[in-house]
Amino acid sequence: MRIRAALAVPAVSAAAAALLLTAPPSQAATGPARPARCAEKALTVRARAAATDPAVVRMSVTNRGGRACVVDRVPTVTFGDLDGAALPVPEGGTGGYRLTAGGTAYADVRTIGDPADPEARRVGSLSVAASAAHRGRSFTAARLGTGEEVLVWEPVTTWWQPTAAAADRAIGLG
Repeated sequence: MRIRAALAVPAVSAAAAALLLTAPPSQAATGPARPARCAEKALTVRARAAATDPAVVRMSVTNRGGRACVVDRVPTVTFGDLDGAALPVPEGGTGGYRLTAGGTAYADVRTIGDPADPEARRVGSLSVAASAAHRGRSFTAARLGTGEEVLVWEPVTTWWQPTAAAADRAIGLG
């Protein structure tokens, strides 16, 4: 009986594998479903300048929905009426970041490397979106805590991180 059972299990496994390999894609097993893209209305986006360095803005996104969803791996950060967005650090920021229901992710943006840089641009606001397809939320300089304007030159942003401390470390704050 032991030998027969040992032969039966591999035979059944082989038959199941053959069935899956010959099944049309619509009938094949696909594994666990991936979370859908987050709807913008289910997200809360926040931003505030770091008290220790006003050239760094701390951002967060919270999923208020009842299910996990996915945002872009890197937030989209734009500045007033200037063209372009902050570049991701490290590079290669394509892909998604999974937010659990009620979960929050954190990122930082360094708006300017040297506030005394003569090429610095000055804007009255910045906008943050959790995904490039979203409109995002705009924050005035006063609301951010950067004074009357936000200084901008070659801005960089972190990927979304699981904690605010991880985002700070990624941008170089101690």
